[in-house]
Amino acid sequence: MSTGKPAAKNKIAAWAVWLTIGLVVAGCVAAGVLNKDGDTTVSAPAADERADSVAILQRTSAEQGLCYGWELVDYYDYGAPLNVGSNLGDGVAAEENPGCPRWVQVTANIGYVSESSESNDFARIQVTGSPDIDSADLRQVERGLERLGLTEDVFVDDPGWAVTRAAVMLPLLAVEAGLAEPADTPVPAAASPWPLPDAGSDYLRDRWGWLLATVGLLLLAALFVTVGVVQRRRQRPTAPGRGAAPDAPSRSGRKSRVAVPAQRPGADAAARTREKA
Repeated sequence: MSTGKPAAKNKIAAWAVWLTIGLVVAGCVAAGVLNKDGDTTVSAPAADERADSVAILQRTSAEQGLCYGWELVDYYDYGAPLNVGSNLGDGVAAEENPGCPRWVQVTANIGYVSESSESNDFARIQVTGSPDIDSADLRQVERGLERLGLTEDVFVDDPGWAVTRAAVMLPLLAVEAGLAEPADTPVPAAASPWPLPDAGSDYLRDRWGWLLATVGLLLLAALFVTVGVVQRRRQRPTAPGRGAAPDAPSRSGRKSRVAVPAQRPGADAAARTREKA
């Protein structure tokens, strides 16, 4: 009857281990599905960013006689641009528009790759203009955007904010390149720039599924160690002299010796004398 209880306990422990393994595997699969190998969606500018940019470009374009606009493109989307805008309005491009004989436009081409890819996310920034504008002046405007902090990394972190920010910087850089005369009123964007939003931790955002799986595996290993220690203690035999019966067999299988009480010196001789008498 005693051998049935350890077998039942071992069976319950085995079921607990397999149930834990199943839960960990299911959690890893769910994490991979929900993570979707990283988000590759290019975010468009927010509504307030587009509205503020159009208002600023309308004022500067009216004073300088030069149209300005922006274009945001998803590199892996071969359809229409993700978002366009100009001094003519939100959703209206300045490029080759009949209402803009002279124009300058910034184009941001953003490419997001999955986590399984060895390539990195990238951004290609280009400033284009009407045929009457020299290409050297356009390249100078491009370098000016980078000098003002609008680097490729900024476009990768928040493409919507970056492309509208670059658009409102075009009038200032056009004056610097000699493409237009300075406006009578300062550009509000230069006096009160929009704060760059916190991009957060890319490591935790893109790899939270793998981190969850790692924690699950560590917990599983701890469970294995605990079950092994408990079973080892339950199966360990008890040595004679530590709570066992005097005649209990030792670990070697031999019966333990029973100690004989010691006698006083001369007790044997006295016993023989009494017997003769």
